[in-house]
Amino acid sequence: MKIVLIGANGTIGRAVRQELEQHHEVVSAGRRESDIYVDITSPDSIRDMYLSVGEVDAVISATGETYFGPLKELTPQTNDLSINSKLKGQVNLVLIGQHFIKDGGSFTLTTGIIMEDPIIGGTSAAMVGGAIKSFVESAAIELPRGIRINNVSPNVLVESMDKYGPYFQGFDPVPGSKVAKAYVKSVEGAQTGKTYRVY
Repeated sequence: MKIVLIGANGTIGRAVRQELEQHHEVVSAGRRESDIYVDITSPDSIRDMYLSVGEVDAVISATGETYFGPLKELTPQTNDLSINSKLKGQVNLVLIGQHFIKDGGSFTLTTGIIMEDPIIGGTSAAMVGGAIKSFVESAAIELPRGIRINNVSPNVLVESMDKYGPYFQGFDPVPGSKVAKAYVKSVEGAQTGKTYRVY
């Protein structure tokens, strides 16, 4: 398969790429150090990415910025970071990409454990994760030509505990290699509209 992986240089993205490039052609996309440039907050940039890479078998989004901080400090402006990047960015990858992906292709988006297991400071991120999950479930019954869509909802990663550990007290982190298997299942399997929880 020819797979576009957005966010290939992130913690999850690196694990996913390592797993998939053993059997597939993986084209990395992102704002830096990638095969193709894309800014997912810009629909024009997303369209240019698809025009540049051509027809693909699968699209994986392992990207999307979110705001972390106490609810009392959350403002409409800081909340927009999560909405414009992780929510609208991933949704637009599908809305635009449905016209570029092959028959029977797939989209895999990324949500996260806190949409179902809240943490202090994670309200904005939890909100967009829940919205993406609902989008996936609904889009799955309408996407044409046998195109599938799923999302992966990982726990905090072992590799990310130095950065995010204070937010995830009491959580049992999972290794990136385990999370990557869920993306493989989404791409190589036959299910659609699913949330793959890696907790």
